[in-house]
This record gives sequence, structure tokens and C-alpha cells, in this order.
Amino acid sequence: MPDGNENHLGRYLRDRRTRLDPAAFGITGTRRRTAGLRREEVAQQANVSATWYTWLEQGRGGAPSAEVLDRLARALMLTEVEREHLFLVGLGRPPAVRYQPGSVTPRLQRVLDALELSPALVRTATWDVIAWNRAAAVLLTDYAALPPEGRNVLRLVFLDPRVRAAQLDWEGVARFVVAAFRADAARAGATAQRDALVAELSQRSPEFAAMWRSQEVRGHGEGAKGIRHPVAGTVALEYSSFVVEGRPDLGMVVYNPSTPEDAARIRSLLRPR
Repeated sequence: MPDGNENHLGRYLRDRRTRLDPAAFGITGTRRRTAGLRREEVAQQANVSATWYTWLEQGRGGAPSAEVLDRLARALMLTEVEREHLFLVGLGRPPAVRYQPGSVTPRLQRVLDALELSPALVRTATWDVIAWNRAAAVLLTDYAALPPEGRNVLRLVFLDPRVRAAQLDWEGVARFVVAAFRADAARAGATAQRDALVAELSQRSPEFAAMWRSQEVRGHGEGAKGIRHPVAGTVALEYSSFVVEGRPDLGMVVYNPSTPEDAARIRSLLRPR
């Protein structure tokens, strides 16, 4: 147990247990002297021995396995952040990342929308674009006009002629995307989703197949990018990428215009026509 004799795990389990509403578990009509669930009720939900769970709260149950901590996290209805904390106090390490494809919160979408002249998007670990702002739609790709499966960055880069033509250095961009995708998918534990996409693209694009075999791995980080737009001309951008707090499988990428002239080009695309 971390930090000597301090029973951090037991105290955390007890605190989370006493905050639960028994009615949420279908437990009603019983008089209770203390708040929350009883120890035996948590043990039943987690499919562990009530005696062993009691010992765990008391600091004498021994080190639990990752599987047991996962069951306790579900039994206690922990959020992702709370689940991570449970692993840190119980095992001294965070849990393995779980891939969770999905959507962004309305609050995060408002953050994207507030970046008026900075194209910004949120993508999954397999590089599906699931949120974007208007600047991204007018300069990069009108994602709303595509079916959800068509909003994948790799499919666009390797299979969409318009996206390919917009890249000033298509081969450099393609190699970067493949290497960063490999790292992101592995980090998020999205093995099955990665393998399916790789099989599809390898069949449809010999260039992708060759780049995938190279085994390159890169982080997204930050850098510079140029876009060749049919109306605005060439637009120079600087980009930075960020992990979404609590969702390590999601990344937000923000492109800033490199110069006032580039900002003016993006602004011209945003004007009503």
C-alpha cells in the first residue's frame, strides 16, 4: 500500500460507499443508521467476499488486483477520474486506458466555437473527427457534409482527392498522420478499431500500406502546416494539440493563422455569401 501504514485505499472506498444512494440500486424500504450502501451491499455489487471487502476498508485485505478494482469502480459508480484515483491509491499506478469512442460535451463544443479564426477539432484515438468549429469547416473540411465514417482523418488524407490536393506536402503530411495515429491508437488501447481501419486502408491505398509497414511512431504535439484552399489561396497555420481532461482517448487540435494576412484569408471564408 502506498505511503507506509496510511490506509488511503480503505478511506477512499468508505467515503465513496457512504455517498451512494441506495435507491439508485433498487434498495428501498430499509431503515439505515448510516448514509450510503452497506459494506456487504458493495461487496455483492462487485462480486467479492463481504469479509474480504470489509478487511480492504480496514487496511488488512492485501493488495487487490486490477480486475477487482475495476469491479469495485463499477459497484461504486465511479467516474473516470475517480476510477483513476482508486487505482493510484490501490496499486500505485493508473489503470490501463479504455477506448471510449463518443462525442464531446456541449461545454467543449462551445470552446471550439469561441475560436472564431482558429480552425479547431476534436478527434478520437483512431482519428475520427467528432467535433469541429466553423473555421475548420470552411478551411479544412466540411465534416457535416460527410457521413460519420467519412470523417476519419486517415480516410480523408489517403482516399479523398480534394483533401490530398489541399496539402502543400502531401507525403510529409501522410507519413506524419500514420505515425501519430499508430501512437494514439496504441496509447488508448483501441487495438480492434485500429486493426480494422488499417486493414481497410491497406487494401484501398498502397501508399498507406507502405507507410504503415515502416513502423514509424510520432507524437502530434505542435508544428506548422500549409493549406491550399481553392478560394482563399495558400493559408499558413501553426497547430497545437491537447488531450481532453478525463478522456485520454480524445485529442483537440487548434490551428492558428500564422500571420495577420492568413487570419484575413480565414475571415473572408467566414463571411456570408
